[in-house]
Amino acid sequence: MTTPLVPPFTRETAIAKVRLAEDGWNSRDPERVSKAYTEDSQWRNRAEFPRGRKEIVEFLTRKWARELDYRLIKELWAFDGNHIAVRFAYEWRDDSGHWFRSYGNENWEFDAEGVMQRRFASINDMPIKEEDRKFHWPLGRRPDDYPGLSDLGL
Repeated sequence: MTTPLVPPFTRETAIAKVRLAEDGWNSRDPERVSKAYTEDSQWRNRAEFPRGRKEIVEFLTRKWARELDYRLIKELWAFDGNHIAVRFAYEWRDDSGHWFRSYGNENWEFDAEGVMQRRFASINDMPIKEEDRKFHWPLGRRPDDYPGLSDLGL
């Protein structure tokens, strides 16, 4: 893509920004993911409120130590100016082998350089049976031809 991913977003740049975020989170690399956020970024993630990259790295390190085999799909919901809203689902298992699908919505606000300065996430977990999983690609980036949330009926 030759269009910069900075506000004000177009439909094309908002979709690309969402996919970049999905790819980063599917890397499960806290340092890599933290670079998408400003140094003083403000988050709300469930009942936690990380502030800044250091706390984001600490949060993500804890998250991916307990959410094993994590696979995420994000989908654009809406955008306007420097704001993007997404819906998402991810599947993971705990260290006892119990599987979950977590559903949520995020509201994002970006600075002029396209770095996320605010992220507010609301998330619900649903236990699932292993045979009910829908996200089966190898760990890492979701393949381009793998269905999205709407295609999977989620």
